[in-house]
Amino acid sequence: MSYVKPGETVEDLNLQGLRIIQKEKGFRFGADAVLLSDFAQVRNKDRVMDFCSGTGIIPILLYGKTKAGEIHGLEIQEEFAEMAERSIRLNGIEDKVKMHQGDVKDWDLLKTLGHFHVVTANPPYKKVNSGILNEEDALTIARHEVSVTLEELIEASRKALKDQGRFYMIHRPERLADLISLMRKYKIEPKRIRMVYPNTKKAPTMVLIEGVRDGGAFLKVEAPLFIYDDEGNYSDEIRRIYGDERR
Repeated sequence: MSYVKPGETVEDLNLQGLRIIQKEKGFRFGADAVLLSDFAQVRNKDRVMDFCSGTGIIPILLYGKTKAGEIHGLEIQEEFAEMAERSIRLNGIEDKVKMHQGDVKDWDLLKTLGHFHVVTANPPYKKVNSGILNEEDALTIARHEVSVTLEELIEASRKALKDQGRFYMIHRPERLADLISLMRKYKIEPKRIRMVYPNTKKAPTMVLIEGVRDGGAFLKVEAPLFIYDDEGNYSDEIRRIYGDERR
């Protein structure tokens, strides 16, 4: 049985034989998803939800990296959710990984899904009316806050988390003040922050953040993560995160 449609490719994730179906052209997962899956601390038998799940890359990576009890993804775009479901079947991991097509602002849907020990999110980075909107609707929704704002996503995460549940997000450094203020507004206390830099000479391009639902106030700023070393090679940590397959 073929799980792949015309115009799609299958990418080897170099992780326990796992693969993912992607478009040859159009939205494809990037380093941000891989970094978030490494940053998230998922414990044995945890129940995990990934918001803005796209084609399911984070749920599939978390399946390979952790011993979570079950992993769910929620994606508003039907095309991406359907593609994620085919990747899940391709890998034969339907017993642990479930994809749902729907809106994080649909409170009735969230109630049916229950509560989670962990919520992850790799959301659209750009505010509406900032930057050039892509002509293709799918890419616009994936990259701009068209279908969900940062505040709506954090509010949904609050609703989805169990007491003391852990929230993990990757975003842009210029939105860090918004991230912290909104997390505190919805009582998800920031606990860890890590900046991601292209190299030691450039400003950070991504920020990883962890919060705890109703947690106490204590914030740890972790050591910076550099994608490349000063010689232009992938850093040792990036090699570790990617399973040392990068050269």
